[in-house]
Parts: sequence; structure tokens; C-alpha cells
Amino acid sequence: MHMADALISPGVGGLMWAVSGGLIAYSAKKVRKEADHRKVPLMGALGAFIFAAQMINFTIPGTGSSGHLGGGLILSILLGPYAAFLVLASVLAVQALFFADGGLLALGCNIFNLGFFTCFAAYPLIYKTIAGRSLAGKRLLPAAVIAGIAGLQLGALGVVLETVFSGVSDLPFRTFLSLMLPIHLAIGIVEGLVTSAVAGFIIKARPELLAAAAGRAPIGLSVKRTALGLAAAAVISGTALSWFASAKPDGLEWALFRTSGREELENSGKLRGCLASLQNKTAFLPGYSFKRAATAARPAEKAAWPAVDAGTSVAGFVGGVLTLLLAALAGLWLKR
Repeated sequence: MHMADALISPGVGGLMWAVSGGLIAYSAKKVRKEADHRKVPLMGALGAFIFAAQMINFTIPGTGSSGHLGGGLILSILLGPYAAFLVLASVLAVQALFFADGGLLALGCNIFNLGFFTCFAAYPLIYKTIAGRSLAGKRLLPAAVIAGIAGLQLGALGVVLETVFSGVSDLPFRTFLSLMLPIHLAIGIVEGLVTSAVAGFIIKARPELLAAAAGRAPIGLSVKRTALGLAAAAVISGTALSWFASAKPDGLEWALFRTSGREELENSGKLRGCLASLQNKTAFLPGYSFKRAATAARPAEKAAWPAVDAGTSVAGFVGGVLTLLLAALAGLWLKR
């Protein structure tokens, strides 16, 4: 659900940059007031883990489409909504700047769509309400699934509204919406199931993390082993499991193709051209691969599965490290 700049007008893009920037500042202020320095290594490790997890697209049967985890709900359950929003913003910034995944003009939209609805709506209003104070037990699965679906549906609606209000494409509102919501319903179910599994594991291994995320108590024990475990999972996912990602278009690309006949729309306008030029310079691994492979790949190579590719492995490792450093440094700066 990473929007490209071609869908967004400068006005809508600038507005969403301002909204997301305000949310980042507000979240930073809330995190700074917390007296729990042990959360910092978790922010870095979870950022790397979500970056790697987003590289693994899964096929949606019977649709010709694929999806990937958003991660906002998982982050909120383990870190609380404010730290989660900062980490997810870090992930999306790294993806846009260094891997050309999502446009720079649309970055504010992507942060809002993937972060706000999961961290500040689905988690506190739906997940915590259904799961109850313990955030565990038999309510865990339905809470995670319903919250996952709600977060993705609201995010998909946000994409459609931002595109329509921008007025730079001729995508019909009803057709685009009727495709975006059902495909992200399926993705939301998978997101909820994975979130439930991760939360269930953490409940058994480190239940105090959930209490800390809910704001009831600071983390009482070292999280070094947990952070190292998450970092190891990120390395494995980004460097090896990413080879098995589905090659089918993601939900947004699929909906665009069904609506307009194209998975991507062409950038137009001076501002978009400048931003595209900037992104070409900063994205040293565009499309999560080496530049030569990304621009000159043969059709046979694209069809191969699993897509064993050194460029993908390097992108997964480097992206995880960059996200870990950015999220951890943000946490350290806020604490000190």
C-alpha cells in the first residue's frame, strides 16, 4: 500500500507531510516523557524486523494479487502506539529514500495510511477493547484479526480518498474503492493472524513487554536477548526468506491495473520530476536489488521463483541495519 508520487498532487502531498510530521512530533513528545530506556533497543530491532517482513509478499489466492504486512499493529502491541508510530515512520522513510519503495511526495500519505490508522485507531480502540486488560487469552486472536482488518481497510480508504482529492488521475472513485477494500480485507486477515501469533509468542516469553506497551509498568528486565532474537529474525527474513516473496502485484498495484490497465501511473509536473530525480540519486538499491538488476533484468529472471538474488539479500540486510540505526538513534535522542 505504498503510494507513488503519480497518484498525489503537491497540495495533498504537502498537507499529508504536515499531518504526519505533526503526529511524529506528538509521538516523540510522548515517548520522551516515558522513563523506560529499555525500550530503545526494542525500537531498533523491531524496526529492522518490520522492514524485513514487508519485503515478503504473500499471494492472495484466486486474485492474482499479493500483500505484505504493514506492521503497525504488531509494533503497537509491543511498544505502545507512540513509539510504534515513530518506528514505522522510520521504516517507510528508509524504504522511500534508499529503495525507491513509495514516493517522496507521497511519504506523508504512506506514513499516515500505514501508521495512524493502526497505531492510533486499530490498536487502542479495537485491539485493546476486545483483548481486555490482559491483552491475552482467548480474546487475542479475534482482537488481532478484527484490528488488523480495520487498520488495513481504513488505510486503503485513505489511499483512495487522497488519490481522488488530488485529482491528478482519472481513476473512478467507486471502481477504485470497490477493488481496494476487498483485496485489503484479505491482506488484513493475514495481518491479524500473524499479529496474533507474534503477540501470543511474546505473551509466553516476555509478558512484561505487553504491560509496558500498554503503559501499566516500565519494562522490569533486560531486553537484550529479545532484541537480539528479533534482529536475527530480521536478518534471516531479509536475506533469505525474501527470495520466496510472491512476484504478483501488491494490492494497490492490482487495484490500479484493474481500474486503469496500468500498475503504475507516469509522474508528471516539475515537482514530481525533481523528487523522482532526487530519489534516483538516494536509492542505491531500487526495488530491493542492485541498480543493474533492477533496470536490466530479463523476463526469465523475473519469473523465477524462489528469486535467489544477491541484490535482494544485500537490500534486506542493509535496509534492516539502516532502519535499526534510525529507530534506535531516534529513541536514544528522545531519552537523552
